[in-house]
Amino acid sequence: MTVKKFVPVYEGELRKHSIQVPRCISECSGIRIFGRRIKSLVFSTDVAIIKNINADAVIAVYPFTPQPAITQAILSVSEVPVFAGVGGGLTNGQRSASIAAYAEHQGAFGLVCNAFITEEAIRAIKETVEIPLVYTVVSEQADVAGKLAAGVDFLNVSGAARTPEIVAHIREIFPEVPIIATGGPTDDTIRATIEAGANAITYTPPTSAELFAESMRKYRGKFA
Repeated sequence: MTVKKFVPVYEGELRKHSIQVPRCISECSGIRIFGRRIKSLVFSTDVAIIKNINADAVIAVYPFTPQPAITQAILSVSEVPVFAGVGGGLTNGQRSASIAAYAEHQGAFGLVCNAFITEEAIRAIKETVEIPLVYTVVSEQADVAGKLAAGVDFLNVSGAARTPEIVAHIREIFPEVPIIATGGPTDDTIRATIEAGANAITYTPPTSAELFAESMRKYRGKFA
């Protein structure tokens, strides 16, 4: 006799209002890292969002030079693995390697470098840390082969509306490389990215300001 699977759910009264990543993300294969299978990554450095979302991991990159204090603040509230930014543009070379080592000591699960990281910096980072290094790809013109040869472990495709096409292009050349990719705003765009070959999906949640504004509209409606 086939027993139908039943998944018990407990939410509580206060925490049931947390942010849920789109369910269709569960359709991707995921990437197994140190025994943990990761399918969804929240793209945020907002500790309130990070504390109240059900993503499998956090990808914490921001448009400033990486700072250990920011990484530590995120790690202190996150209940899931954190992938910390180590630069690649103005922050590069030995400085990126030093930041990478510090992030690993703080407890980061992985590291993320941007599209401008040098191959010398990649080699320096991989000589220093054991945790995986993720390289951000923004177009088909990126030298993916060179970065993989230098030591990059995963790719993070962030090509806006062209993300599925970039993922498919990479997957044709590198059929087994682990790919994380932005899923876009809808279930259809997420599924297109997964079908193109992404193993895991990054999800950009609403901002705290947007969520607060929505709450205020509801509160005002009750008193109208």
